[in-house]
Amino acid sequence: MSSKSSALLGLTLTAIGTFALGSLVTYQIKEHRKVRPQSALARVRRSFEGDGPIEGAWIESKSSPLNRYGLKASVYYGGITKYENNELIQYEFIADAYTGTIIDIYRR
Repeated sequence: MSSKSSALLGLTLTAIGTFALGSLVTYQIKEHRKVRPQSALARVRRSFEGDGPIEGAWIESKSSPLNRYGLKASVYYGGITKYENNELIQYEFIADAYTGTIIDIYRR
């Protein structure tokens, strides 16, 4: 093999390796990125909107650890206030910080 062929092969392998490493890093970053708290709150609001108007809603801007029933997760805590049968009712919720999935909703 000539020195030009060896250099070209080395350059090609380096380019492929760099591309593969970049793709892996990008995938890892996207998989471990938290959902914005406001996006999680919007998901919860959508699930409540069919039952009547929402008076207020809130969500903590920082996630907290949750360890329940062997489940370990990073979560956001929040709440929804709405009228039901002319009575103001408060709900609180727990949403997964990485997916925005509602883990628990309970009435206060």
